[in-house]
Amino acid sequence: MKIICIGRNYVEHAKEMSSPLPSSPIFFFKPDTSICKTKNFYHPKFTSNLHYECEVVIRIDKVGKNIQTKFAHTYYSQFTLGIDFTARDIQTECKKAGLPWEKAKGFDFSAPISNTWIDIEKHPKNIKFSLVKNGDIVQKGETKNMIFSFDELISYISTFITLKKGDLIYTGTPAGVGRVQKGDQIEGFVDQQKILDLKIK
Repeated sequence: MKIICIGRNYVEHAKEMSSPLPSSPIFFFKPDTSICKTKNFYHPKFTSNLHYECEVVIRIDKVGKNIQTKFAHTYYSQFTLGIDFTARDIQTECKKAGLPWEKAKGFDFSAPISNTWIDIEKHPKNIKFSLVKNGDIVQKGETKNMIFSFDELISYISTFITLKKGDLIYTGTPAGVGRVQKGDQIEGFVDQQKILDLKIK
């Protein structure tokens, strides 16, 4: 099982990170040890600036390679919400040195994911989602605002990498990313349905 994460897939998030808009999808990987399905997340000691990034996650249903965009919708049927935790201080240091920054993104349990999967057919054109921290909405997104759609992502990724059943694609985060600290409670919603609930310890 691969965890494929998409970067800069919402215009406003790219702007808040002072990053240029991509002309093609940007993707990177997290190892399977980054998955976290519990309600507790333990703040790692190696970072003092841990950021949440709430994302819609789709799960691949079957093997595919060089998938045409027009057929990509047949390769997934459900979605959920996940968090792409980022050690922003470590990422910044790596970027300044021109080094890879996997250790800022791929550390253990850095990819919390909901156990609730929703049929994509219930949201055929647009998924509205949000992240709440300590009772306040900090992120709101709609998948219609993604730079690259689910189908375009699948087609592009499969040009380089064979997708297999069970692979997860974290499809990018909207604007509003920010810091979490011990004691924070973060909750993810699809419309008004809470499907993700995480305590930072």
